[in-house]
Amino acid sequence: MTQVGPSQQDDGGPAAPWALRDYSFLGDGERGALLGPRGEIVWLCAPRWDSEAVFSRLIGGAGQYTVRPADNWHVSGGFYEDGTLIRVTRWVTSDAVIVTRDALAMPATPERLVLLRQVSVEDAPASGTGVRLLLDPRPDFGLGPLSGWRPEEGTGDGSRTWTATGGGLRLRWAGAPDARPSSDGALRGTLTLRRGDRHDLVLEIASGRAVGDGGLEPRGLWEETERRWRQVVPGCEELPASRDARLAYAVLHGLTSSAGGMAAAATTSLPEHAGEGRNYDYRYAWLRDQCYAGIAVAAHGAHPLLERTVGFVTARVLEDGDALRPCYTVTGGPVPAERSLHLRGYPGGSDRVGNQAGGQFQLDTYGEVLQLYAAAARHGHFEDPDVRRAADVAVSVVERNWQRPEAGLWELEERWWTHSRLSVVTGLRALAGRLPARKAGRVRELAATVLAETRRRCLRPDGVWARAADDPKPDAALLMPLARGCLDGDDPSAGRTVEAVRAELCEDGYVYRFRHDGRPLAEAEGAFLLCGFIMSLATDRLGDRQAAYRWFERNRAACGPAGLFAEEYDVEQRQLRGNLPQAFVHAVLLESAVRLAG
Repeated sequence: MTQVGPSQQDDGGPAAPWALRDYSFLGDGERGALLGPRGEIVWLCAPRWDSEAVFSRLIGGAGQYTVRPADNWHVSGGFYEDGTLIRVTRWVTSDAVIVTRDALAMPATPERLVLLRQVSVEDAPASGTGVRLLLDPRPDFGLGPLSGWRPEEGTGDGSRTWTATGGGLRLRWAGAPDARPSSDGALRGTLTLRRGDRHDLVLEIASGRAVGDGGLEPRGLWEETERRWRQVVPGCEELPASRDARLAYAVLHGLTSSAGGMAAAATTSLPEHAGEGRNYDYRYAWLRDQCYAGIAVAAHGAHPLLERTVGFVTARVLEDGDALRPCYTVTGGPVPAERSLHLRGYPGGSDRVGNQAGGQFQLDTYGEVLQLYAAAARHGHFEDPDVRRAADVAVSVVERNWQRPEAGLWELEERWWTHSRLSVVTGLRALAGRLPARKAGRVRELAATVLAETRRRCLRPDGVWARAADDPKPDAALLMPLARGCLDGDDPSAGRTVEAVRAELCEDGYVYRFRHDGRPLAEAEGAFLLCGFIMSLATDRLGDRQAAYRWFERNRAACGPAGLFAEEYDVEQRQLRGNLPQAFVHAVLLESAVRLAG
């Protein structure tokens, strides 16, 4: 039996955010939410990744959606249902055991999201146990007004759906008929559930452009969501850490829109290091990151995510050619310039939206595109004439521009970055192996020309690759082209460079990008998890499988309880740093697992 009544406790006041490691992620490809350890959804942009947030408390805005035990004396733990982004939380209170399930419903549509929340009771006293509900959406990062909540009667079965509008959105909430609007505009209520009870809550948020009203019947929504996850995530049973590999694939799918673009992360402005000013909006599709994901998927098999990646990248290359941007919206549009929201920001971070990288030239992007095409060719994608044409365009752009200074992988000042040149050499060499002889010769010759000049300008006298033509220090970015076969197997500079990175940029089994200044590595920023997994790939390429496993396992441990990875890891405090979840870390974890499976 389920009873619903007004809540007796005000949950709407400001509350400090949790450490990033404590959040879990819900995603359906078109947008994503962050769920805190007390059942509060504190981040969700609607209807799309780069839309304004309706729940933005994560960065100091307003709005949340909380479902948790009414008994504040409780502990909780959780997990993802295997191979999905369905999050299960188990709460133990002073006299009850409650389980909640949370998910964004699939299949997703760009203009309409459905957020599913389910509560069941494993144990409770005869009188039942309480579950507190709070729904307080605040459009436009908390600045947009929301109309008053109105009850919409159901179909005669006693059901009721609450409705509201605001910020160009319409909202419907089913499952809490006796909740009550409070003076601040939020809906509050308490469910009373007995042992064995199960109760569903369904929240729909749709743009004014969405046509028609989809159903809010929870059983069918849950069944279809579970079925879709079974369809899109491969088993990965043959891989080491197969459960983590499945979660990585689920994260990548949850970040990839129906238009093909993959958000680099679900969030904006979460700090890489407190007070350093490196706080960026990653709710856009970086072509490089998406190529990493496509290459990882291609290494494992011809899965649907590979086709979407190849299609999105190909469209951008054919449309923009020499003017290819490093990043786009997930629908292929331009990324807006940075601006402040005038919010408080996550502690140590800021409140930026937009990203200046959308206007940069990054040569290594073309190298990753070529590597993607070579990897996808193993699964027949090179038979598509558009893909072949885009590959030709990318080769021609490299031919014309490889000598230009550019921003590089780390999006810094324009210089002659070594990694960018080695990346295009890797891509050219890989692609040449997929071309007919008459075309392959030109591509191999271009690769040899770029490599020779890069060797002349960027290889130190001791045989270690420098990070730039004017900077002899090592850079962990160099591990990627070395891991992917940029050089011949007997070239000693690969091993010497890997060893230099290990000696100068590694601590406690983790890898830092480069030295910012004279400070200890950990004082400037966190360890870069992308680089840690690339180190696993690079050492495996050199033939040291045992070391490759050590790097893989050490960096695989650098996640929060949900198993998610951010961009960086604070080794001393064992905390995640940067936006969450970071797609390219999950991508290279998957690639490393495939490589280590042999």
